[in-house]
Amino acid sequence: MKRKIGKILMIVVGSAVFSLGFDLFLVPNGINCGGVSGIAMLINYGVSVKWLSVGVLTVLINVPLFVLGYRKIGRYFFFTSLLGMATTSFCFDLFEAILPVPTNIDPLVAAIFGGVIIGAGIGVVFLTGASTGGGDIVARVLKLHLRNLPIGRLMLCLDVSIAVVTGIVYHDFNNTLYSIVTLVVSCTVLDKVVYGVDFAKVALIVSDRHEQVAEAIAEKLDRGVTLLDGEGYYSRSDKTVLLTAIKRKQLAQLKELVMTVDPNAFLILQDAQQVLGDGFKTYDRYEL
Repeated sequence: MKRKIGKILMIVVGSAVFSLGFDLFLVPNGINCGGVSGIAMLINYGVSVKWLSVGVLTVLINVPLFVLGYRKIGRYFFFTSLLGMATTSFCFDLFEAILPVPTNIDPLVAAIFGGVIIGAGIGVVFLTGASTGGGDIVARVLKLHLRNLPIGRLMLCLDVSIAVVTGIVYHDFNNTLYSIVTLVVSCTVLDKVVYGVDFAKVALIVSDRHEQVAEAIAEKLDRGVTLLDGEGYYSRSDKTVLLTAIKRKQLAQLKELVMTVDPNAFLILQDAQQVLGDGFKTYDRYEL
């Protein structure tokens, strides 16, 4: 129950942060972030109908996309994304009504800061396995078939065309350029939020005391160790290379442990993303 409540709070907070960046930095400067909210922004700008606010338009456009999401991904994604979409749509209109709109911000600054805030907000929502609706749903469905493409880059491909249309609607190509800046920044931040929190370290250790080092890693760090056969280039002598994956918080402890057992050990550390298996995450086909 605590985990479910935590995910609900993340969806609400992430959606609200996304809406805040949208209303504060993008709308006042005619900068588009793509997706359904971007399409709604263009329709709202071009059609002078009072009740057709960005929030209302977002809901109307999302209906067929949610049907697609339900069929392709399932009930959890449908209902959590429905919450994200409802929160986002509500906050669009709420923030527009209550927040003072900054008018003296340079468009480039607005594009960058808007992109950072929007990317962070969507990233928090994506961490729960949900979305804010619209283009996010399309990206998640495509992600099932394009497994090796990061979600942020996939969304960037979908949104560039909307950025081009923005320049046409506003009759100023600068709006397109600023929108592309926002898209690049937001997608970069999104990938950092979604994938950056899952970093681990892979260590390669060459030591004449490999048995003692492996035993220490297993006992002190509770990490598995794989023994690889190697050969020294100059000495042509057999070497045993230890391969282990550790969490980032264990990095300092690993270095101290290895050098305490063998001060002459050779240690290589590399970044690793999405380590799956014992002691780390389990595989989920719906995960980004």
